[in-house]
Amino acid sequence: MIYHQPFALPASFVPATAPQETLNETLDPGAPIWWFICDRANLLTTTTPIVEAGLSFFTCSLPQSPTLAALGLQSQRTQFLGYLNGQPCIAAELAADVDPPKHLIFQNLRSLHTILPDDLFAIAARAVQLITWDRTHQFCGHCATPMQQAPTERAKRCPKCSLRQYPRLSPAVIMLIYQGENVLLARAPRFKAGMYSVLAGFVEPGESLEETVAREVKEEVGIEIKNIRYFGSQPWPFPDSLMVGFTAEYASGEIIPDPTEIEAAAWFHKSELPPVPSRLSIARKLIDWFSSN
Repeated sequence: MIYHQPFALPASFVPATAPQETLNETLDPGAPIWWFICDRANLLTTTTPIVEAGLSFFTCSLPQSPTLAALGLQSQRTQFLGYLNGQPCIAAELAADVDPPKHLIFQNLRSLHTILPDDLFAIAARAVQLITWDRTHQFCGHCATPMQQAPTERAKRCPKCSLRQYPRLSPAVIMLIYQGENVLLARAPRFKAGMYSVLAGFVEPGESLEETVAREVKEEVGIEIKNIRYFGSQPWPFPDSLMVGFTAEYASGEIIPDPTEIEAAAWFHKSELPPVPSRLSIARKLIDWFSSN
């Protein structure tokens, strides 16, 4: 099953953990860098006023500059991301006492979907995850010694006990359960009013993905399922998940929502759905796939 992937890295992007000499030889030392400046899940963006046919609006992009200092900014940490069409890309987090100039504003990554070009949006998602990992892994989890960045790989190493920490990924399953032309949708208490979605949950140690799907469905709504099939996957940088999508068919049981996680759950005909998540998420891809078949 193939669907548009908002977080798919473009073919023109070459990941790297440090500048590569073979690429740098072709670049002007003063050439601009794409800066992915993060504050949690927010990105520092440039806004440019445009007037066309008497109408005023703004375009949005990410800052480009040979240095952060040229933008009037200073970082407390950076992560080299790679090259987009040969142009360096660097993720950064600003120093605590630095305020960006007025033409640069922080916007939430989710809100930038469809506003930023797809290639910049996908790299921005990677930047958010890597800066979060960098910020939350400053010290060794075993002996509390300050960690050092590994020179040749995306990892941190403790100089005292040699513990290595790689960027964190939290795998989670997300599954569409169907019965004929009806789909099972549920509400979590945190959802905005009226919205329903498919079920999801994190993988536990020792489980296969398929076992997680069956367990989460049983725990959250009390039913048994069959014919579990892989659908697709999606990075989800809020803050560090990898969503692995599945479809499955209802087998038996009555819907009994777990009150600690599920506010309501019910079967909906595919032609009469309630409000569902945005097109940014794999949840919506699952629902759209089912509705169109």
